[in-house]
Formats: sequence, C-alpha cells, structure tokens
Amino acid sequence: MTPLLELPSPFPSEPGLVRLLEAPGSDPAELAARLVEGRYDKPFVLEHGGLRALHFSLGYVQSIMDIDNPAALVLAYAQRMMAFLLFNPRPRRITLLGLGGGSLASFCHRHLPAAELTALEIDPQVIALRELFGVPPDDERFRVVAGDGVRWIEHADTRCDVLLIDAFGAEGVAGELLAADFYAHACRHLTGRGILVMNLAGEREGYAPHVARLLEVFDERVLAIPVREDGNHILFAFRDPAFAPRWHWMRSQALALQARFGLDFPAFAQQLEAGERQGHAQRLAR
Repeated sequence: MTPLLELPSPFPSEPGLVRLLEAPGSDPAELAARLVEGRYDKPFVLEHGGLRALHFSLGYVQSIMDIDNPAALVLAYAQRMMAFLLFNPRPRRITLLGLGGGSLASFCHRHLPAAELTALEIDPQVIALRELFGVPPDDERFRVVAGDGVRWIEHADTRCDVLLIDAFGAEGVAGELLAADFYAHACRHLTGRGILVMNLAGEREGYAPHVARLLEVFDERVLAIPVREDGNHILFAFRDPAFAPRWHWMRSQALALQARFGLDFPAFAQQLEAGERQGHAQRLAR
C-alpha cells in the first residue's frame, strides 16, 4: 500500500483523521493550513466514525466507504446508479469512467460475479488510494486502467452493456466530456441495448450542457431521477432505438432485485417512472 501521512483533521466541522499522499517528513502545520484554506491540490482522505471519505476539497465528497464493509454503497447517489439493473439485471461487461473511492467498482465486483469490469481513472493519485478503499486487485474479470478514459472509450475495440460515468473535477462534472464529444463516442461504446448511467452534481449551469448533449445523442431516450439526500441527479440513457420502459414488468422485478442486492429497487423504479412522466431529464437541460 502507498505510504500515507496521517494527521488530526484540521477542519473544525469535520473531526477525525486525515490521510495524505505526502512523505513522512512533511510539515503537518503547513499541510493543515493548505487543507483549511483550500490550497491543497491532491485528493485526501477524511476518516471518522467508521467511515472513510475521499475528497478533492472539503466541500466536495468524492466517495464514502464503510470501513467494516468496503463493498457497501454508502451514498444515496451510488445506490441509485445501480438502478440500471432494473433494465439489465445481468450485464456481461461494465465500463466505469472514474474510479474515485471505488464504491461502484467494489459493489459490482462482489455482486455481479459474471460481469467483466473495467475502471478508467485519469488521476494516478486516486489510483494510489485504491487499497485504502478496499478496491479489489486486478484479476481476470476486473482491471483499473490508468490514463485518459475519454480517449480510451473513443478508441476502444470492445463494447459494454453498461457505462457508469462518475467523472468529476474539483468544480463538478468534467468539462472534457463535452470538449471531446465524448457522449457520441460513449454511445458507440455501448452494445445494442446498452445503458449509459451518469452522476450529475454541482451547479445546474455546469451540468445542463452535458444533459442537453446526452438528449441529442440518445434521441431523447434519457431518464433522470433526483437524489435529494446528496443533491445529485442520475441520468440513464439508452442506445436501443426501440427502447420503451416496461414499468409493470419493472415493478415486479424490483422486489427480486431488492432481495438480491439489498437496495431499494422498488423506490428506484417509482422514481424513474415519475421522472419520465415529469420530463425530469429535459428540465435538467434548461
């Protein structure tokens, strides 16, 4: 495991322990000042009350892990991203853009043993924290690819059934996704009935152009649900031109999925259906 420097949390509102990717001889007082003032330019870990959180800044939590159960999904937005299972309960290949603290990767690795998983992460400092967050080691069905995931997807010679996008910088959704026309490449990376799932956070003016481009690329086949607990929104985009949600079938499957995965799939199905009725995705693009 990568050596980490530990010091008491310098944040008055956030007690606990901070772990940093710094050499043991670093100046703790200087590092604490940079953290408090928002000048620290690396990801850092805040640990308290049995939880371990990955931060890019104090106000922005990238991921939270239950130390006793690393594969659990603590954050509500991550739980709702798994609602893709209502449309495809047994995906064979999943691509994850953005590793973060590895919550989604760890959950999928444990609960979807038949799926091949590829996690793409551009920040080597995030990858350096993978063991601390219980991310499984690479094996025959799971790998972490270091580098530009946007370019990787553009040139990939394989397709996936599900593309999970949780790609953020310090200010919100990564702007590079728009600059590289990523969403068109992402659509091509999906199998015929593939699903793109995307986490949105931050200010609406920051993510609205991303939603608008998704609606264009996927010809309006986009559903959205709010995550009121976290202040996020989750988008589901469908490549299949004939896609039409089967709400009655989905409600019947939700209970079986809840028993299988321990997540509130009946509530997810209700939120998705309500989101379609209310045109939630279209409203997010305005």
